[in-house]
Amino acid sequence: MTQASRDWWRDAVIYQVYIRSFADGNGDGEGDIAGLRDRLPYLHDLGIDALWINPWYPSPLNDGGYDVADFRDIDPRFGDLAQAKALLDEAHGLGLKVLLDIVPNHSSWDHRWFKEALAAGPGSPERARYIFRDGRGDDGELPPNNWRSVFGGPAWKRVTEPDGTPGQWFFHIFDVSQPDFDWENPEVKAEFLDILRFWFDLGVDGFRIDVAHGMVKDMDGPDLPYDESGLLDRPSIADHPFFDRDGVHEIYRGWREIADSYDPPKLYVAEAWVEPASRLARYLRDDELHSAFNFDYLKSAWTAADLRRSIDDSVTVLGSVGAPATWVLENHDVERVVTRYGRTVTAAGAGHAGRMSGPVDVELGTRRARAAALLMLALPGGAYVYQGQELGLAEVLDLPDESLQDPVWERSGHTERGRDGCRVPLPWAVSGSSHGFGSGGSWLPQPSGWGRQSVEAESGDPASVLSLYRSALRSRRDIPSAEPLIWLPSDTDVLAFQRGASFVCVVNLGAAPVELPAHREVILASDPLTPDALLPADATVWLAV
Repeated sequence: MTQASRDWWRDAVIYQVYIRSFADGNGDGEGDIAGLRDRLPYLHDLGIDALWINPWYPSPLNDGGYDVADFRDIDPRFGDLAQAKALLDEAHGLGLKVLLDIVPNHSSWDHRWFKEALAAGPGSPERARYIFRDGRGDDGELPPNNWRSVFGGPAWKRVTEPDGTPGQWFFHIFDVSQPDFDWENPEVKAEFLDILRFWFDLGVDGFRIDVAHGMVKDMDGPDLPYDESGLLDRPSIADHPFFDRDGVHEIYRGWREIADSYDPPKLYVAEAWVEPASRLARYLRDDELHSAFNFDYLKSAWTAADLRRSIDDSVTVLGSVGAPATWVLENHDVERVVTRYGRTVTAAGAGHAGRMSGPVDVELGTRRARAAALLMLALPGGAYVYQGQELGLAEVLDLPDESLQDPVWERSGHTERGRDGCRVPLPWAVSGSSHGFGSGGSWLPQPSGWGRQSVEAESGDPASVLSLYRSALRSRRDIPSAEPLIWLPSDTDVLAFQRGASFVCVVNLGAAPVELPAHREVILASDPLTPDALLPADATVWLAV
């Protein structure tokens, strides 16, 4: 195996599968492994290199599967281990790598360990796997401190002890049903090393690490200075007691040893909401993780200045530790880019999807999303495509209140709608009760007109977003991957750069058409050039020079 094939991830395009909403193979209204296996040829033909599957483990789905009850099995609603193995074999047969999600910060309160912790009582080895503390106040009736959950409300929940009396409190960064592990406990560390080996031995090629900047906590830290006007926002303070603590790096050095013991080595991708970029680079040193999601780029406004700043920072800082930059516009936690770019404010706000407001110009957002896709795929490094992004799907903003399932909805007191709007099941066909998603409807209601953006409809339209992605992913393989980005002189509202001797990308983020540099041919454009060969507003073009 060549070094280039071992380092496939450095410039790979990875497709994110939110399995519950991708394709339903058994007709129960929820996506599953059978549906994903049926659609593997679609992913292969799209032109991606790998897929990342959101959690498919047994779970009560209080947080979309990120509340894991068993880290070594498949939830029956999605399939079983035999089907998972068949999926891995079939994907590999098509030349596709497969990454899974791993959720090391917490488990579900349905996990065997947590049930044992409740039954064993204070001071027990079983309870020491999680973070339990005595409360404050005369009778321990107050939580140990004022720390708040990312999803809103206190980060502490008091339990009833085996004898029926009010007892200790357990800590949860996220939903109350997601108790945090205590990563000071050697048993927790050993458990996750074994979980990694279990899936690697099955054939999984790597993991995306959920909340990679969590896990290690300073539980003796002080109360935090929360702004009560934004309870879902964590305070921006140095030395945060439960995010981005230095102790996480020792954990990942042990994980890297496991990954490197396989031939070819396995891959780790960090979900780390860490600022500044120099802090993120620490996760990507050559004895830790391989790559990380670029959330700074994802949150950037649709302006030349903000995008260029993010690109320069990412390439420079990550390159300082030998890591490739990665580029991402959407995922299962944030508002779809068509909707965000169709708003007046195009920078992504703090927190989760469902927090933005104001009118949306979908036509404008779609035009900008097309341009952003070509920009992202022209940059050096890797890229991620969230399912439905290649169809140009917009956020579903009008889901009925009674259909919402994201815990953010409840924990915010019904003030924030959460992330369900970017998780609506995909439309595969123009017609049918669930537009080809499956024979039994869909677990979240699909909007009217969803079929017009189905795979079936867009496959036959050379001007569709899907056709653009297919062409871009095919042409991207001809961009010299080892060549750096060199900025070219351009107007204030234009991004223009060259890679190698013959490839140039130009993005017009201004309001008026702009002239193109001298070139031999147009490789691909997000929208047609004007009759006098100018690049229109909110458009990107790839040129051979």
